[in-house]
This record gives sequence, C-alpha cells and structure tokens, in this order.
Amino acid sequence: MLMAGKRLAVFSIREGKGGSIWVRAGSAFVNKDGSLNVLLDVLPLDGKLHVREAAEKRETPGVGGRYAGEVGLDAAPAGGHS
Repeated sequence: MLMAGKRLAVFSIREGKGGSIWVRAGSAFVNKDGSLNVLLDVLPLDGKLHVREAAEKRETPGVGGRYAGEVGLDAAPAGGHS
C-alpha cells in the first residue's frame, strides 16, 4: 500500500541479449494526498519508467534481470538523491 512518506525506486528497464537490465533512474515519494513526486537522475531512452516500492539491499540480482550500476534496489545512485 502506498502511504505518505513512502519511498519508491524508479527504474528504466532495457532488454539486452542476456535478459533485462534494470538501471536506477531515480526515486519517488508518496505525498499525503496519494500523489507522487518523482526525482529523476537519468532519462530513459525509450520514454518508459518502472516505479516500485524500494526493497532491502540485495547482494545478487533478482530473477530474470540484472541491475546496472548498483548493488540492490535500495542503493542510492551515485551523485543522486537518497
């Protein structure tokens, strides 16, 4: 459930020869009225973004994908928003 103050992760998902590549594009935060503020560190090449609840840090990629430039879903992008 999306509650005020909840932090979300924003990704750009690219399909590659070895499967999906998840690139952290930024963060989103839920406002009191249920709307979202989205803070992007990069722009997706295909214009598509995927928003999901930020998860605990992972040491290995999730099933069917790999994460570019970070250890887990909750890792902060270099020089970006935390």
